[in-house]
Amino acid sequence: MFNLILFGPPGSGKGTQSDKLVAQYGLIHLSTGNLLREEIANQTALGLEAKKLMDNGQLVPDAVVVGMIGSALKANPQAKGFLFDGFPRTVAQAEALDNLLSEVGEEISIVLALEVNEEELVKRMLLRGQSSGRPDDKDENVIRARFVEYQNKTAPVAGHYEQSGKVKHVKGEGSIDDIFRSLVREIEAKQSV
Repeated sequence: MFNLILFGPPGSGKGTQSDKLVAQYGLIHLSTGNLLREEIANQTALGLEAKKLMDNGQLVPDAVVVGMIGSALKANPQAKGFLFDGFPRTVAQAEALDNLLSEVGEEISIVLALEVNEEELVKRMLLRGQSSGRPDDKDENVIRARFVEYQNKTAPVAGHYEQSGKVKHVKGEGSIDDIFRSLVREIEAKQSV
């Protein structure tokens, strides 16, 4: 099984590249946002708990998110692998993911970290805000605050996986296809080891 985390700040192209990687390698795409919506739609115990919290304007705690990831892993024992997108967001979540995977005899194979300079990210997100309707992509101050949050809470996840040599940094600037080719080179180099 090949398990990868696509990592990078908001606007780095994770969603775009995730779709292409899933199609190329037949991986199951685990996006925490999609999982939350699916659990709520299926009215599972986790979904009902998450909905109650969200309806009250609260964040869904790590235990619920980790539980959903665990359910998805167990529901797909024949998977070729998983692509984690938007998870883990903290070192605690990374440790929980490592534990979940080890329970089924698996581990993260590679962490692909998309690197894009902040000015390019701001430009991309403001552009995305013109078509997405997302208010958080329309205000440069909000966008920059999200980067600070990313640097403080999410960037340390890469450090967690650096310790085991699993992180590969990939330039996230250029054409979508050029970035995709760079990601594929890293995956294929890892798979050939």
